[in-house]
Amino acid sequence: MSNINECIFCKIVNEEAKSWTVYEDKDVKAFFGINPASKGHTIIIPKKHYENIIDIPENELKKIIVVIKKLAKMYEKKLGLKEFNIMHASGINAQQSVFHFHMHLVPREKEDGLDLWFKVKKEVVKDFDNLLKKIKLEEVK
Repeated sequence: MSNINECIFCKIVNEEAKSWTVYEDKDVKAFFGINPASKGHTIIIPKKHYENIIDIPENELKKIIVVIKKLAKMYEKKLGLKEFNIMHASGINAQQSVFHFHMHLVPREKEDGLDLWFKVKKEVVKDFDNLLKKIKLEEVK
C-alpha cells in the first residue's frame, strides 16, 4: 500500500516538503499537522519508513512514545496545555491516511468541541470468551 517515493512524511524527513518541526532527533521527527484538530496538534513519526504498527520495530515505537511524553510536558509548561489525546490508526479500515507510521498528539482544552472518541458496540461484549480463546498470549509481559 505504501510507496516510499511518494510518502509525504518521508519527503518531510528529507526536507523535500515543508513542515513546522517542533522536535527532531536522529530517529524521530515531530511537526504540526497541516489539518490540525486543535492548537498544538502534532504528528510524531520515525524517520525511517514503516507503514504501520505491525511493521515498526519495538525499539522505534518506544522512541516515539518517549517523544510524545516530552512534547506533552513541553506543551504543559510553555502553552498551559494539560490534557491530550494520543491517537494512531493502522490500515485503511482504521482510517490511516498516510501510510508511514505516525501518532498524533492532540492537546485538548475545556469546551473545545472535539469528539475524538469511538462509539461503543455492545454486541462485541457477547463474544469476549470466544475472542479471548483465539488471541490469548502464552505469556503476558
